[in-house]
Amino acid sequence: MTKPNSGSPGSKRRLPFRIAAERWMPLFRRMKRWLIIAGCGMAVFLLAAFAFLFYLRTQTLPASSISQTSQILDFQGNVIDTFHAGENRQSVPLKRISPYLLEATLAIEDQRFYDHLGFDMKGMARATLINLEHLEAKQGASTLTQQLARNLYLTHERTWKRKLKEAMYTVQLEMQYSKDDILGLYLNQIYYGHGAYGVEAASQLYFGKHAADLSLAESAMLAGIPKGPKYYSPYMDMKNAKDRQRTILSTMAEQGILTHAQAEEAGNELLKFQPLGTQQQGGIAPYFRDYIRSIAVDQLGIDEHLLSEGGIRIFTTLDSEAQQAAEDAVTQSIPTDSQQQAALISIDPRNGYIKAMVGGRNYKTNQFNRVFADTRQPGSSFKPILYLAALQEGAMTPLTRFKSEPTVFTYDEGRKTYAPRNYNDKYGNGEIDMRQAIASSDNIYAVSTIMAVGPEKVIEMARRLGISDKMKPVPSLALGTSPISPFEMASAFGTIGNGGARLTPTAIVRIEDRKGEVIYQAKPEEKQVVSAAHAYVLTSLMESVFEAGGTGNRVSAMIKRPVAGKTGTTATDAWLVGYTPELATAVWVGYDKDRKLTAAEAHRAAPIFAAYTEKALAAVPPKIFPVPDGVVSVYIDPASGKLAANSCPNKRLVAFVSGTEPTEVCGEHGDAPASADDAKSQAEQSKSWWQQLKRWWKD
Repeated sequence: MTKPNSGSPGSKRRLPFRIAAERWMPLFRRMKRWLIIAGCGMAVFLLAAFAFLFYLRTQTLPASSISQTSQILDFQGNVIDTFHAGENRQSVPLKRISPYLLEATLAIEDQRFYDHLGFDMKGMARATLINLEHLEAKQGASTLTQQLARNLYLTHERTWKRKLKEAMYTVQLEMQYSKDDILGLYLNQIYYGHGAYGVEAASQLYFGKHAADLSLAESAMLAGIPKGPKYYSPYMDMKNAKDRQRTILSTMAEQGILTHAQAEEAGNELLKFQPLGTQQQGGIAPYFRDYIRSIAVDQLGIDEHLLSEGGIRIFTTLDSEAQQAAEDAVTQSIPTDSQQQAALISIDPRNGYIKAMVGGRNYKTNQFNRVFADTRQPGSSFKPILYLAALQEGAMTPLTRFKSEPTVFTYDEGRKTYAPRNYNDKYGNGEIDMRQAIASSDNIYAVSTIMAVGPEKVIEMARRLGISDKMKPVPSLALGTSPISPFEMASAFGTIGNGGARLTPTAIVRIEDRKGEVIYQAKPEEKQVVSAAHAYVLTSLMESVFEAGGTGNRVSAMIKRPVAGKTGTTATDAWLVGYTPELATAVWVGYDKDRKLTAAEAHRAAPIFAAYTEKALAAVPPKIFPVPDGVVSVYIDPASGKLAANSCPNKRLVAFVSGTEPTEVCGEHGDAPASADDAKSQAEQSKSWWQQLKRWWKD
């Protein structure tokens, strides 16, 4: 019987593979199913991820309140003080930060900043391995973006919720800002110790310079501080700070940013740090700073929050050198153990800019600003306003004469009397003219003048000059019995010095917001309140105060330039108010509680005025007061008050408003009047101070 054909040898060999395939096929089917499921899952995950990213992209980041320090700057653009609510911060754009600091920060904090998308995976892996190796958190891997998200929007608590939010905000920051924007935000936000937030505040605190001007060594030092200000601040531990600086320089060299020689040279550089606390001592001109704040808030309507945290910049009129001269003059003229107070206010009469302000001798112990105290009698320093009214009204000329002798004046329709006296009962014992009266501060002449012109006209003149204080229309007004603040006295004299053109005193030139946009611009307006000719004639008369026989003559040698002014003394107050073509200054000295002044104490105002004026104008060449149109200068015979003839032994050059000069010539022989054209007039007027200048130069 034939056996059935069991197949070819090839069929027998394929049988095991078929059996294997049949066995593995279910597994392959299951794997295919899982792959499909996994693929679908991945697709769903990617779709969800893209949807989540799209959601984050469309959401706005939380509002972050980044306070910025507001600054007060002087006329030259130097910071003189700051306002801040706990955080000293001044934001600056990236272009105003030293490239060295940018490189140093990235080298030590986030080397792949411009390559990652907010998270440095390589850095995270390295940190994880190091931490596992040491079984503790030895190294972090936060990027600058993560640190910024944490500082802007979150606390530093260690919770998964906070970490999740940090990741979300990091992604949003990367999607909504450029890398440069993120770096700029970070550098303006980070804390550098000692109350300084951001690179600009830190640069000023540690080195007294702008962030744009930092050297390589300084940049590496600053870049190391944020990791731990308590440990790496040079004020706290110089060794730690120096070690970290050198680590940063070495890292920069390893990355090819520097050569090793450059890194070593910078590491060996001796850095000059600002004394700690310099930025927290209230700045210079503290009384002026308070005045600026009051103007900004009360007059300009700047919000207190904006002023304290808005990063605004207030550009002022203050001249820091003049301010220092003012503070030095006050300090050096009054003994340190004295309780006597002082005030000084100085204004540029040409534009109304306040150049210096001293409100008292010690701001730390007493913040009351005496520059604005309107309870002080100006005494005889008020008399120029009286004489200007008399000149302007045409009631008098510089040659008008009154007797200088004890006199009883009757007023109020004969119902009242007033009997003034001269200081120390010194009188001219005869008739004197206006120049003599101003120089010697004759009280009888002053009251005779107010009786001739009328108190109402004097008050009207004071109002024109910007004096708003209440004044009574009585004869004693001529002697400065109505209180007026030093501020208004300086402003009034500045108007006279500016040829009768008044400008409202200005302290703030402009204000910029944190973006540099101007939110306020001063627009001073000039108003002619007195004729230039009358103002000049009075100025010429007031120069006599600093000449021989004048009440300010004892300090004339200290002032090597033309100056006009007037002293004033009461039982409790001493003044000198005066001006040059560039500065109008009022100085007051006295006691806060109306204590009477000794003779020595009453003589301190003039030296303060003289020392300040000369030092503040040290770099300014002396100038004569400009002679306006409508003024003539002629030689006068002092004895007769007539035009001086060639034969007159004594001649005095006197300025008049055209048409008010005398026409009758003195001289027994009918001589022609002495010639005095404008050029010769100016030369004669400047003769005395030029002689002083020459003597000073020779000495």
